[in-house]
Amino acid sequence: MTFRLSPLHLLFYALLGVLAISITGCDDDDDPEPENEEELITDVIFTLTPRTDSAETVVFRFEDRDGDGGNDPIQSVTGQLQAGMTYDGTLALTAVEADGGVEDITAEVRDEDDEHQVFYIATDGLDMAFEYDDMDGDGNPLGLLINATAGAAGSGNLTVILRHEPMKDANGIGISNPDPAGGETDIEVVWNATIQ
Repeated sequence: MTFRLSPLHLLFYALLGVLAISITGCDDDDDPEPENEEELITDVIFTLTPRTDSAETVVFRFEDRDGDGGNDPIQSVTGQLQAGMTYDGTLALTAVEADGGVEDITAEVRDEDDEHQVFYIATDGLDMAFEYDDMDGDGNPLGLLINATAGAAGSGNLTVILRHEPMKDANGIGISNPDPAGGETDIEVVWNATIQ
């Protein structure tokens, strides 16, 4: 006795096979969202505004529109730091895209303030002291706003570092000591600066 399937039975089993394959091949929609990647930052403007009219505003600029490995960044400093002067500092971060669009990274950092911290370091003879003037939602330092005091006349390097997911309560961490904080560096810029 020979057993034969009718065309209707063959169609039924073929559809059943396709259904089984499609069920096992479905993507899992419950995959977790990827964590925020490092910010892409092309432009940094650090502005130091003196607290009296006897000194000028000093603006540190950094621009690297083609990213790592391309042309050298463009850096400049306008204005002159004055010995003994106290400044209000503001940091602005943007990402300029190839099509000319501009993304405000400062706003993103402020929105994710618990995941970011900015550090300011004077080295190689530059006599400057810094203090935080803004905090995140948990009362920890952020660093988009600071106070800066220029000490004795001299020259050296001013470094600004934005860290992503630092340990803000790490032992020994400070505005000029990012090492205990860990985390990922979103951007690090070094300018030569002079105090007169």
